[in-house]
Amino acid sequence: MAFERKAVVEQVREMAERIATSAGLELVDAEWRGGSRGGLLRVFIDKPDGITHSDCELVSHQLSAALDVADLIPSTYRLEVSSPGLDRKLSKRSEFERFAGCKAKLRVREPLHGARSVTGHIQSSSPAAVSLRTARGEMLEISFDDIERARLVAEF
Repeated sequence: MAFERKAVVEQVREMAERIATSAGLELVDAEWRGGSRGGLLRVFIDKPDGITHSDCELVSHQLSAALDVADLIPSTYRLEVSSPGLDRKLSKRSEFERFAGCKAKLRVREPLHGARSVTGHIQSSSPAAVSLRTARGEMLEISFDDIERARLVAEF
């Protein structure tokens, strides 16, 4: 069986989504680091009031068992289940709504005002775009199709 990273990660994501949902948790993301000879499988989970070590342990044990049965990964790997952290990736449109008021850094496909990196506070989101207020007070409306990647920016 050839190791197809994208296909495996998508199958892991589906398994982890079912497990997380049944435990009252949200699957934030799943990613593979490494090659076909071994690597690290990371799964990020969350819930509104934050996750606990027990939440991570529950998902880790259940997902590990499901992966053993499915035999998706033909090599050794480590499974890591954790919180997405303070600088979490924003990948779902609903996350932009959930984190309205928070500071975010977006990388856009085409430059805006000469830059591909935009930082500001999320003001609102619609099904098609997110509104950011920059530090200069400028309001930007950015289409989700134009966002390459986005992360929260921790503020202390």
